[in-house]
Amino acid sequence: MKQKRWKISTLVFITLTIFTILMIQYNKNFEEKNSKRNLKIGILQFVEHEALDASRQGFIDGINKLNLNVQIDYKNAQGDQSNCTLIANQFVAESCDLIFAIATPAAQAVAAVTSKIPILITAITNPVEASLVKSTQRPDTNVSGTSDLAPISKQIELITKLKPDAKNVGILYSSSEANSKFQAEIAVKEAEKFELIPKEITFSQVTEVQQVVESLAGKVDAIYTPTDNMVASNMELISKTAMQFGVPVICGEVNLLSKGATGTFGIDYRQLGEISAMQAGNILTGKDIPQNMPIKYLNENKLILNKKSLEKLNLKIPEKLAEIAEIM
Repeated sequence: MKQKRWKISTLVFITLTIFTILMIQYNKNFEEKNSKRNLKIGILQFVEHEALDASRQGFIDGINKLNLNVQIDYKNAQGDQSNCTLIANQFVAESCDLIFAIATPAAQAVAAVTSKIPILITAITNPVEASLVKSTQRPDTNVSGTSDLAPISKQIELITKLKPDAKNVGILYSSSEANSKFQAEIAVKEAEKFELIPKEITFSQVTEVQQVVESLAGKVDAIYTPTDNMVASNMELISKTAMQFGVPVICGEVNLLSKGATGTFGIDYRQLGEISAMQAGNILTGKDIPQNMPIKYLNENKLILNKKSLEKLNLKIPEKLAEIAEIM
């Protein structure tokens, strides 16, 4: 009996060993095959502005570092939802091996037309709310990628550090973007924690921006803007108008400081793109699938302050902030 059990155990061991060797060889052959065959990645970007551009460039640079034969087809929808759908259908018709969608409207357009082609997303704050994934830990759809959810609590707290006497804070965002509404709700709660009085102010069209910001004169001590495509495209106007009545603008992401915003604990969109490229590499070489890949977030955020803006507003940088801040 013992000899019989020993033979069975030996047989099981040998079978498992052979299976493991075969799987290793299969994966090796799969990777070699995919490194040689022509792969096509379609990139759909909703609109042009510095943050989304940085994410795209980070992704492309990351892809170029992979040992894969990849052709990249980049298209920009110029802020038009119908263009997103048109481009998404084109990528599907061309049988792209993977589609990289930048910003929520682009991602939703692609996800609506294919459940088979792997989709990676970025610059999306809440992919669950956008109906792109079932869970950030396990998407269980053909979609995964990176989120640009900002450290909103730190950003609101920054207002109290730069302007200790601030009482009222305007939370400015586009009413047409669900991600912005999601962030605004968090910002309201965080403002109340820091004993600030939040005032939500929205706009739906570019032509409304200046009038809306001007309406805040004398009513708020600071303005907070979440990551928002329409805000980003109009930050120069927002910051310039706010500056006229002595109000700092704390923004959701780093690239807007060059357009006049005062400061932020910011998201590095280029880094988000680079992380997405690594995810793409795992998908294209068969190491993983979007269904099992958690949505990635940035764990570290830099404090960056705009020196010119601070000087114009006569705001001094507290010593503790100066020790950790990057001044531009």
